[in-house]
Amino acid sequence: MIRKGEDYIQSIRDGREVYIGGERVRDVPTHPMFKPLVDIRARIYDMGHDPKLRHIMAYQEDGAWNAVANKLPHVQSDWWDKRRATDTVLEELGGIVTRVGDETVGEMWSLFDGQDVLNEVDPQFSANIRTHIHRVIQTDPFHVSANTDPKGDRSRLPQEQDPDMLLHVVRETDAGLIVRGAKYETAAAYANQAFTKPTIANWGNEAYSDYAVGFICDLGTPGLKFICRTGFAGRAPAEDYPLSNRFDEIDTLVIFDDVLIPWENVLFYRHTRAAMFMRATLHRYSAFAFVQRSLKFADMMIGAALFNVRQTGLDKQQAVQEKLARLAVYREGINAHLTAAITLCERSPGGLMMPNQSLLYTGRVLATAELHEMIHIARELCGGQICITPDKAAFSAPDTAPWLEKYYSVNADWVAEDRRKLLAFARDLLNSDYAGHRLTFQLFAQSPPYAHLAAVYRNFDWDGPLDLVQKAAGLSNRVLGETTRTPGDSAISQWFNAAPAARAAAE
Repeated sequence: MIRKGEDYIQSIRDGREVYIGGERVRDVPTHPMFKPLVDIRARIYDMGHDPKLRHIMAYQEDGAWNAVANKLPHVQSDWWDKRRATDTVLEELGGIVTRVGDETVGEMWSLFDGQDVLNEVDPQFSANIRTHIHRVIQTDPFHVSANTDPKGDRSRLPQEQDPDMLLHVVRETDAGLIVRGAKYETAAAYANQAFTKPTIANWGNEAYSDYAVGFICDLGTPGLKFICRTGFAGRAPAEDYPLSNRFDEIDTLVIFDDVLIPWENVLFYRHTRAAMFMRATLHRYSAFAFVQRSLKFADMMIGAALFNVRQTGLDKQQAVQEKLARLAVYREGINAHLTAAITLCERSPGGLMMPNQSLLYTGRVLATAELHEMIHIARELCGGQICITPDKAAFSAPDTAPWLEKYYSVNADWVAEDRRKLLAFARDLLNSDYAGHRLTFQLFAQSPPYAHLAAVYRNFDWDGPLDLVQKAAGLSNRVLGETTRTPGDSAISQWFNAAPAARAAAE
């Protein structure tokens, strides 16, 4: 059943070995660098118990209330429910958090689709993934993702350097696997469990490898060490950096120092085909939540920029309107891909309902590839004052407040304090250390851009264009070679060719 915020807070007081700024953290929930996100995650849990929000955040099954984010997607409406729940969270919080569970739990659904591959290794592994998916629904843990290793010298095989540069199995025991190495995991220091898996994309001719291991890791397990980057919270007053102080998600290097992974938590082991399947389909579901957050970030850029130009009357200028329109085109492009991905959703190999893969992945490319350019347009529209405006203390000090009141008040609607708040928000959204960190994180969080394009290549319906040109040019049938699906049988073609009653049923 859905946990309460206090249940979550107590669950991470498990004696875990967490370090930040070179010092051991004695109580994660109250540490100033972690407390903002711990409180946010607790608030998300409590939203599921709020009578005004429960119908959005939760669903009832067998007499129990469960989180919408954790629900296995079986029908199209499940995705509309997930989208509405995530929007509600981000709007309720007034900012964007990425690693809070709804984005990472979908990675396990991808492995659920690969149970036939897991069965080749050991039927127990496919049973384990079913068990863990059911457990997530029942117990509602804070679930995160563990992907990236330190890697070391990437031109050399792991066996040719310190083998711990990639997480690997060092031995088997009756109780489970003993693993060693390290993983970068955002939010791991204050989460409950992580789906831990390899980042190797090309295993060559290897059929088996000790590096091909995936498991659910209880983040309170003895032997884990959490070495965190210093956070942005508390570096400067919250009045001047409202986003940095509330929404910084702490990234962690998790050290596995001969950690025991019980057999019931192992999802695949040694079989490289299982690892390759997992990497190829990892974001089949989770990319949706990532792209949805890009949409919300676009809304925040538009809002900050539009308020800035309207308060000074610049929104009447054609050049300004054109820049605003470019932000709107970016925003609506993301929105169109998300909406179409649900509308043209597809049945997965495991029987789940997945967003239309081609549309989802092309939407992700759009959201990521143009993000830096959209940020710069928003900076232009906000103007130079986001980098030169004095801080809150100057607006409050007796000697300087009257002058700032004079020069920052635009009219009766835009007094100095509102203008200061807007400029502080825009600066933190677009220009601060936190803003730069978020931009860089987008290139890491869902694989690098080249991997985004590889996902598009694997999921686009190439047969449709080939069939069209083959017929239009009068080419012989043999030029088509083998096709991956019946010509014209793409999801879009199916949709428009379907009878009205069939379309209504799909909707």
